[in-house]
Amino acid sequence: MLLKKSFEQGEKNGVIFGNGIIKFQAINLNVYSYIVDGVCIDTGARSLRNLFRPFYEQQNIEQIVLTHYHEDHSGNAAYFQKKGIPILMNQIMLESCTKRADYPLYRKLFWGAREPFHGQPLESTFESRNATWDVIETPGHAIDHVALLNRETGHLFTGDLYVSSRTKVVLKEESIPTIIASLEKVLTYDFNEVFCSHAGLLKDGRQRLTVKRDYLLELEDKVIAFNKLGFSAAEIQKQLFPKKYPITRMSSGEWNSMNIVTSILEEKKKI
Repeated sequence: MLLKKSFEQGEKNGVIFGNGIIKFQAINLNVYSYIVDGVCIDTGARSLRNLFRPFYEQQNIEQIVLTHYHEDHSGNAAYFQKKGIPILMNQIMLESCTKRADYPLYRKLFWGAREPFHGQPLESTFESRNATWDVIETPGHAIDHVALLNRETGHLFTGDLYVSSRTKVVLKEESIPTIIASLEKVLTYDFNEVFCSHAGLLKDGRQRLTVKRDYLLELEDKVIAFNKLGFSAAEIQKQLFPKKYPITRMSSGEWNSMNIVTSILEEKKKI
């Protein structure tokens, strides 16, 4: 597999960023790492270590905070641990991250094989040099997902909660109803700019998060309506997501629009 890798770095509104990019045929993936007030938010992918690590060496980093355990966010955590820098994350996946990462081969090819590391549990708040941060539990994309709000600046770091306004494919572990609840939760907070781990800075962050929530609510209503008419999950998928996406084939279905449909129907059964 011939992967083309690139990297860009810069600063926006006091937040330093590094953005690693991987391209393969029609698939284009990227991930951001943010540094502000001595805090590094997410560590990028291990497959991009030769691009991220020189960037990190330029920074004065005192602590690492992970939005969730996925390998494109925690891929260089072991590197920081070896340097004696503390790593904070939701305690749900702390033990899992001390073991060798277990995920499909295509993800290892794209993002690398994440090395085990030992993190420390995040509390509901934490301190940096000049700010107090709120840790907002926002599961749905991952069971341990959190968003991070800098009270001093009003900057909200949303990990993979946003990514795009109109979600077309999700991982098998994702839950659309849970993501909706997480979006509604963060929208109750007072924040201004949003920093997404894949879309970058969202200057109109509140509006973009609201648009995504509304889109998912509408999608949820459509799935339930089709289900009431007797449509199967496969038929609903065909109606709502007729297009085939390269990532679905590449991932052998782990990334799939079907997962959107089934997560909504599974939640409906619980009601």
